[in-house]
Amino acid sequence: MLYLASQSPRRRQLLEQIGVAFEVVHVDIPEQRSPEESPRHYVSRVARDKAQAGLARVGDPGAVVLGSDTEVVLDDEVFGKPADAADAAAMLRRLSGRTHEVISAVWLVGERHEDSELCVSRVRFAELDEVTIATYVATAEPFGKAGAYAIQGRGATLVEHLDGSYSGVMGLPVFETARLLARFGA
Repeated sequence: MLYLASQSPRRRQLLEQIGVAFEVVHVDIPEQRSPEESPRHYVSRVARDKAQAGLARVGDPGAVVLGSDTEVVLDDEVFGKPADAADAAAMLRRLSGRTHEVISAVWLVGERHEDSELCVSRVRFAELDEVTIATYVATAEPFGKAGAYAIQGRGATLVEHLDGSYSGVMGLPVFETARLLARFGA
């Protein structure tokens, strides 16, 4: 049985989109980057920690648990989810007119085997003026989203160019996830 260690409705939707049967297992993993940890290692570690915590919680020796994490990175700084409207606006100002990375890691963990995939996309934002930022923040869409935007929503109007995986920017790179599931035999 495949389990998804995530509360994200986007991840559930993307797994359903590719016809994968799964159940959701709730985990609570601290997401804190250590000072010496690279953004890629951090994202991968958090995804693996989610999958391992999910496997421990399920307690089924035949279970396979998928854990994923996605973060926005600019100038080696990981942008998490904004704490409030001011934080969201500050993130969007920093991303304005610049290209950032969106790193998505996917881990599959079973009792005897684990494997992973990493997807890195490059997203360029248009130049954003204060009215555009304030209007977008007022939609409340930035909350709960890494980097304070949702490419699958109104946030798409902020994106000038995407080089990489649209689904990876959403939170679960579908191609890499399907490849991982096939390798894992799940």
